[in-house]
Amino acid sequence: MPVSTPASQQWIRRYHPAPAARVGLVCFPHAGGSAPYYAPLAAALAPSVDVLAVQYPGRQERRQVPPVDDVRTLARQSYDALAEAGFDGTGRPLALFGHSMGALVAFEVARLMEQRGDGGPAVLFASGRRAPSRVRAGADTPRDDASIVADIRALGGTDARFLEDPELLGMVLPALRSDYRAVAGYRSAADAAIAAPVVVLVGDADPHTTPEEARAWQRHTSGPFEVRTFPGGHFYLEDQQRAVTAALSEVLRDIGA
Repeated sequence: MPVSTPASQQWIRRYHPAPAARVGLVCFPHAGGSAPYYAPLAAALAPSVDVLAVQYPGRQERRQVPPVDDVRTLARQSYDALAEAGFDGTGRPLALFGHSMGALVAFEVARLMEQRGDGGPAVLFASGRRAPSRVRAGADTPRDDASIVADIRALGGTDARFLEDPELLGMVLPALRSDYRAVAGYRSAADAAIAAPVVVLVGDADPHTTPEEARAWQRHTSGPFEVRTFPGGHFYLEDQQRAVTAALSEVLRDIGA
């Protein structure tokens, strides 16, 4: 008889556990991304911060699980797994970090935390993504494989290496298609907001997020808000890892004090 695996074990990865840390940070990957993307960040922040990374269905060891092509469904399933593991914001302070598509998932998880009476996250870090209510004409539309690959190649980042290997590309394309559909289908009301502080991180040459689109996140929080800009494009956080780690540490240090 098959033995079911708890949702928390399927969805949550901890590469450098820091159970004694006073604050936890849950990280949500970008479109086509996976939990190990955050392993270097986990190493850099440990042992002061306990970093958890969400592993979406349809990639790596979860490749046989059908991917989810809806941002809110990803958020709900992520939230359920976190709550099952006790990371729902009712214990020690919990912050959320999402890059690109992950910023939208993190925002919806934050809304669920607040709506379900968990107290909400201590802070939401939204990286490399314009505000939830900002939609570019023609940008957030379904893509065919060729345009998805072209977009990833233009953005750069470590994921671009998959483009050069047909076998690897074939393995990641199902998740990429699903993630791009999820982003294309996502719409948020202009007044959808959380009470938690929001810190937006963005590269100064990111083609997907202008300074004005980054500042538009302010309408989605009733708490403190700031934008931190780094040199680089959409995947600025790879070249600016030390600066990003320092910025996160600064904010999280105050929360965990």
